[in-house]
Amino acid sequence: TLRFIGDVDHHIASDVTDMLDRLVGSDPFTVKLDHLDSFGGNNPRALYAGVENNAALVRLQAAHERVLQRCGLAPEGRKFVPHVALARLRGVSAGEVAQFIAQSGRFMPLEFPVKRFVLFSSKDSVGGGPYLVEQSYQLAA
Repeated sequence: TLRFIGDVDHHIASDVTDMLDRLVGSDPFTVKLDHLDSFGGNNPRALYAGVENNAALVRLQAAHERVLQRCGLAPEGRKFVPHVALARLRGVSAGEVAQFIAQSGRFMPLEFPVKRFVLFSSKDSVGGGPYLVEQSYQLAA
């Protein structure tokens, strides 16, 4: 997730869709998932695979944020934590999550190319989703 937008009206959604097209000049790059962690602190709510520090991904996210602010959205207040969500958590303690991560042993890093980014929308439901692809943006080669 480069940026969660939330509920917006049709005009802003259309502007965002059009303006994100300007980011396709970025070059493709590779990311590496290199660790497990969780969001939520003492009340964990998600388990994720974290992304190794990656300047190209940070630049793409920063450009994405600038575009969204030009479209009238407020700045994102949370720090960008590049990740791949693995599971939503409910009713588990921080200790249980830490124990799971420790028992999972050595995390086998996984590299993959990033050749595009996608604008998703979601419908209200319990647990998130379903997610619909609104637009896909190819990075320049």
